[in-house]
Amino acid sequence: MDLVIRDTRVIDGTGGPSYRADVGVHEGRIAGIRREGDPALSAPRTLDAAGLALAPGFIDMHAHSDLALLRDPAHEAKAAQGVTLEVLGQDGLSYAPVDDRTLTAVRQAINGWNGGGPGDASVDFDWRTVGEYLDRLDRGIAVNAAYLVPQGTVRMHVVGWDDRPATPAELERMKQLVAEGLQQGAVGMSSGLTYTPGMYAPDAELTELCRVLTQYDAYYCPHHRSYGAGALRAYEEMVTLTRDAGCALHLAHATMNFGVNKGKAADLLALLDGAIDAGADISLDTYPYTPGSTTLVAVLPSWASEGGPDATLARLMDDEIAERIRHHLEEIGSDGCHGVPIEWETIEISGVSDPAFAPHVGRTIEQSARARGESPWTTARRLLIGDRLGSTILQHVGHEENVRAIMRHRVHTGGSDGILQGSKPHPRAYGTFPHYLGRYVRELGVLGLEEAVAHLTSRPAARLRLPDRGLVREGYRADLVLFDPLTVAAGSTFEAPRTLPVGIPHVLIDGRFVIEDGVRTDVLAGRSVRRVPGPMG
Repeated sequence: MDLVIRDTRVIDGTGGPSYRADVGVHEGRIAGIRREGDPALSAPRTLDAAGLALAPGFIDMHAHSDLALLRDPAHEAKAAQGVTLEVLGQDGLSYAPVDDRTLTAVRQAINGWNGGGPGDASVDFDWRTVGEYLDRLDRGIAVNAAYLVPQGTVRMHVVGWDDRPATPAELERMKQLVAEGLQQGAVGMSSGLTYTPGMYAPDAELTELCRVLTQYDAYYCPHHRSYGAGALRAYEEMVTLTRDAGCALHLAHATMNFGVNKGKAADLLALLDGAIDAGADISLDTYPYTPGSTTLVAVLPSWASEGGPDATLARLMDDEIAERIRHHLEEIGSDGCHGVPIEWETIEISGVSDPAFAPHVGRTIEQSARARGESPWTTARRLLIGDRLGSTILQHVGHEENVRAIMRHRVHTGGSDGILQGSKPHPRAYGTFPHYLGRYVRELGVLGLEEAVAHLTSRPAARLRLPDRGLVREGYRADLVLFDPLTVAAGSTFEAPRTLPVGIPHVLIDGRFVIEDGVRTDVLAGRSVRRVPGPMG
């Protein structure tokens, strides 16, 4: 043994009862588990873990660390939470596969999520394919990472920003790009169906892309077409689509938001239970908070974003077209705002790209507008244009009872949806996993401790088809987290969102300490986690 963790409470990820044991680590794997009365393990190094629980490392099923892992070697936002694996390429928009034209456009489109926009030289973008991006991660990163082929980027690459169905030739090219990404190690495909240009894909096109996933035993992870007025229809659409394609479905940040969905989590769960009982392979992830987070430009109607970021800015600068945008936002309810008329008092600016607009951060659009003596749309329009679509927002439209009901579900997993950009990001980026354990397990009892750990470890590992992660079991990877069940808590708050958690003194990846005695080490033990290549059969 290289290391023996002594006298720890093992919460093994199965959901079963915990037990006391010594756990030995050798060459990056769990090499021995000895309960009381078993022969003792010995090693050059021991760690006294009395009073601590030992669990598999947490798996973040919905992360936006695509560039943060490359830009910030420490990556404490996730490492300090006990996260040992993140799933990237979310919401249909990321940085591979691309050509030079597509890369330029996607960098601008999701600058608010990840940085990396025009003029940002902190990452050199020396890849174009999925495999090359994963190779880049393999040079050494803070935590492990899996990748989803982003359908919106694929569509941008092949079709562009046009709101139209793909031609047969274009569809075949998109299917080829998805297949190549899976062959190179991606675990599935994501979509952002309230984000352009992915939202322009009709169901028939998405079904054909999902049939490629079926061939590779990969899964589909959609941010579906509405979390508001049409939420239940949008969930049902994804269930039907993946049933027709024959692939597994993982619902991203599965929430029921806005006033129209207050108390309606049971309707969603009944829909899913019916599909699962009929044989569907479905899972979902959530974060344990009520507000959402995205970019300000995302709430615009889809027609306003057709043609890409430059075309969007041109429309915003045209007074007549801008008035049409306002009408859709405030009176009709845009598809970008999930079919619900926008309530500016719920839209809080969390970050800006241009420091000149920093005074808006931490204020709602309504508050900024009132301070300036102008309409909320005038303020929002000025910010969109001046910050070149780079502003991020918190959207305070969730319901606590829905959050609690969904996290209890039998196929639930944890995902932070953590956007790390901005001076006041959503606290979920730094706090999701300890918040589950501290707030929803210890304080509220919504989940039992062993059950919650299973939600955050073995369930996501099963969705990712990982044969040696997600459990404390001999032969499995020594991706482990030690935490104090009595004190673990998120330090991050809406007022101080970049505060690190408490009660998580040790985190190991591949048997190496990335957090030791509560301090980030200089170890970069993370690598890409790739699906086994090749189609089924």
